[in-house]
Amino acid sequence: MRSASTRTTRLVASLAGTAAVALVLAGCAGGSNGGSAGGKAITIGTTDKVTVLDPAGSYDNGSFAVMNQVFPFLMNTPYGSPDVKPDIAESADFTGPTEYTVKLKSGLKFANGNDLTSSDVKFSFDRQLKINDENGPASLLYNLDSVAAPDDTTVVFTLKSADDQVFPQILSSPAGPIVDEDVFSATELTSDEDIVKGKAFAGQYEIASYDFNNLISYKAFAGYDGVLGKAKTDQVNVKYYADSSNLKLDIQEGNIDVAFRSLSATDIDDLKGNDKVKVVDGPGGEIRYIVFNFDTQPFGAKTPEADPAKALAVRQAVADLIDRDEIAKQVYKDTYTPLYSYVPAGLTGATESLKAPYGDGNGGPDADKAKSTLAAAGITGPVELSLQYSNDHYGPSSGDEYALIKDQLESSGLFTVNLQTTEWVQYSKDRTTDVYPSYQLGWFPDYSDADNYLTPFFLTENFLANHYDNPAVNDLILKQAVTTDPAARTALIEQIQDAVAADLSTVPYLQGAQVAVTGTTVEGTKDTLDASFKFRYGALTKG
Repeated sequence: MRSASTRTTRLVASLAGTAAVALVLAGCAGGSNGGSAGGKAITIGTTDKVTVLDPAGSYDNGSFAVMNQVFPFLMNTPYGSPDVKPDIAESADFTGPTEYTVKLKSGLKFANGNDLTSSDVKFSFDRQLKINDENGPASLLYNLDSVAAPDDTTVVFTLKSADDQVFPQILSSPAGPIVDEDVFSATELTSDEDIVKGKAFAGQYEIASYDFNNLISYKAFAGYDGVLGKAKTDQVNVKYYADSSNLKLDIQEGNIDVAFRSLSATDIDDLKGNDKVKVVDGPGGEIRYIVFNFDTQPFGAKTPEADPAKALAVRQAVADLIDRDEIAKQVYKDTYTPLYSYVPAGLTGATESLKAPYGDGNGGPDADKAKSTLAAAGITGPVELSLQYSNDHYGPSSGDEYALIKDQLESSGLFTVNLQTTEWVQYSKDRTTDVYPSYQLGWFPDYSDADNYLTPFFLTENFLANHYDNPAVNDLILKQAVTTDPAARTALIEQIQDAVAADLSTVPYLQGAQVAVTGTTVEGTKDTLDASFKFRYGALTKG
């Protein structure tokens, strides 16, 4: 978190973890209090891994998928909408320029029977900031100064900067789950075992049994009283797969009811011709990008040959050589599209800031331009670049994706690429400790606003932990977040993209869709493949 008005802590990569093709579940719309759980049990399959269940210690899509089912939020996105509304809250409003007041519904309880009050809410946000885990989402709370609980149902957030346009969305993000102060530690991460044993849940579901990254069984929580409504299916089982080939086999054979994250584009294309399943598309905010560590990349600040001009030239040459269209078509069969900026197409303020300055100026690669860029910086001979990717987190096509990127860089004669891969659990630790000079990440947004593609990446202290520091960019990001005039805020967002395109802290190259594969009797999927980018098991039913 920020220790001063211009600082923010590290968030963990995508992470909203992303996938070769993000396969997400969805459901039919539900009222705030409607119905009771029932229906046939549903089994979901995924290759997305959980890191930890404690909201203070994880910031990845696999873990947040669990949190979305079992923890309550003050604000949440109803099915079919990207806009947040009160969830377990009765109301949530700005009561002053830097004061955001939330009134909880009365009589709320956790699954263990403990009362859920404003004290738990204050505890939840205080511990996020106190623990400030490098793999957690605390930096999303960069504008939070303090939290007060004047009575059992009132919570007052005091913000550092006035007119924060994204704070209500942040309350629905990975920084926002409300936890039980009688189960969770105030100063350190609480183990998965203690969380499950303590039944510290108050979302649509509680966890009935937990076998880490093998099987999680959920049962509907009767006490949930929020915007999503009661879960439509009483029992949901989530099975974790080591590879996507078995995931594909089980969905096509009817051994599971839903496959999400991460089937390959080839598998999805094949399943479209299978009348035993349904392939459902939805809007996607997922992006793919290469991260550069400003300390350890070629000519980085802590290398023997440190030279910031040469380091920038290396990043520029990579941007000149990446052929986005070839990756999208050859590896992903157009389930991804080329991305030429930092905010994906479809969101307010999105530009193509990388298109004109790099490559051929029209989106294609240009080896001659890359060669001239390196020569102008005084770089002779091929640049040795170590490039890392995860072989199990972003889907089975990551190997093909990065083999093609390696070929694109090396075929120019300008790079020698040392391509290596690591499993995600270790990868997520290594990348924040300067192990990788350049590496793959994906991002699945926490909330559907351009801010979520800027604040986590480019503030002075950011979840990338890549030592990028541009005070002007930092100040622009903080300014856009509190600019109330929509046109003025959009202009700032565009300006930020131009500025970071010049620095190339990251090189984004693909934007993906959401895709779910379900059995033919599973309903509710289409309605929940929405711009909130969340999937909620409680919306699914099986006939």
